Amino acid sequence: MKMRSAKRLMGALMASALLALPAYAFETRAKAAFVLDQTTGTVLMDKNADEALPPASMSKLMTLYMAFEAVRDGRLSMEEKLPVSQHAMSYGGSTMFLDTTDRVKVVDLIRGIIVLSGNDACAVIAETLSPDGTEAGFARQMTLRARQMGMTNSTFANSNGWPAAGHRMSMRDLALLANKLISDFPEFYPMFSETEFAFDGRAPRNTQNRNPLLKLGIGADGLKTGHTQEAGYGLVGSARQGQRRVIFAMSGLESAGARAEVSEQIVNWAFRQFSEQKLLRAGKRVAQADVWMGNAPRVGLVAEKDVDVLLPVIGGKDVEAEVVYNGPIQAPITKGQQLAELVLKPLDLPEIRVPLVAETDVATGGFAVRMRTATTVLLTQFGLRTEGAS
Repeated sequence: MKMRSAKRLMGALMASALLALPAYAFETRAKAAFVLDQTTGTVLMDKNADEALPPASMSKLMTLYMAFEAVRDGRLSMEEKLPVSQHAMSYGGSTMFLDTTDRVKVVDLIRGIIVLSGNDACAVIAETLSPDGTEAGFARQMTLRARQMGMTNSTFANSNGWPAAGHRMSMRDLALLANKLISDFPEFYPMFSETEFAFDGRAPRNTQNRNPLLKLGIGADGLKTGHTQEAGYGLVGSARQGQRRVIFAMSGLESAGARAEVSEQIVNWAFRQFSEQKLLRAGKRVAQADVWMGNAPRVGLVAEKDVDVLLPVIGGKDVEAEVVYNGPIQAPITKGQQLAELVLKPLDLPEIRVPLVAETDVATGGFAVRMRTATTVLLTQFGLRTEGAS
């Protein structure tokens, strides 16, 4: 049967961990937003985060991810020069001003996508990697790859976010994608912090990165802005301060100024209102579990590694915790064997589930243990029958 041991984590277990009050929740003007503390995996904000919305140029991050995969796999080279089709050249909006006489290095196309938000550059990459040579074919691949990565609310009609029916992403999906870009391609990620790219001197009015956070000195180093009339103004951003990294995605703001203001507020709120706390040290006993037919009646439950959690800095309540396991646990038990979970329930934050493992080996008991256990079972059954007859 499932055993539960609910208690407050106090003393050495709690250390200096504090909880926030609901008043410290951040209210954003964005239509949808998702904020993730990458270091601990804690979701700090979820506002309409699973709603599939027009992502505008933020969807270029998927094209970049697939381009990086192709470079890593050897299907594409950074120094390789790609031709520009009439279709790619036909895009308006934010472009690199490419034409059909060009052959452009992949590295320049990637920088053109990141810094200049080049719609034409995306189409060149898309047509090169497409199974049928078309941007539409690449968009179908984007959708399939997104599903494989767990992005369940993303569907692509093109490579660059140009307004199109059915071209949609959720803020949670965009944050997941940003997290993957940072984690999977650390060799390429520094490109996202470039503030200027003057490609071939062609577009003097389009040389600056539109990310409003990059020059503020708050640790921001990516990733991508987006804007269309339908989508409003949005940003997929990330910032690192000390050992912590925050990733966020937001959309639906009314102006570039509002985007700059709200994104800075989110970064400051995430770093100033939360701090990482060491809640448990590896090997420290949390609780004990009952053992069945073992040479010991109980076994200690410990965390296999240090447990660091993100908690609000304002408040004064302990974290509610519950140890859950199916028990009594049948011997033999091996040290390090996962036996239980510690469920932590911070106020106004998602619960945290920490695996607990056996502190020591517990061997199967000998004859005396088996006889004692059998006697206990018989006496218990007899007592239950007696109570039922009375």
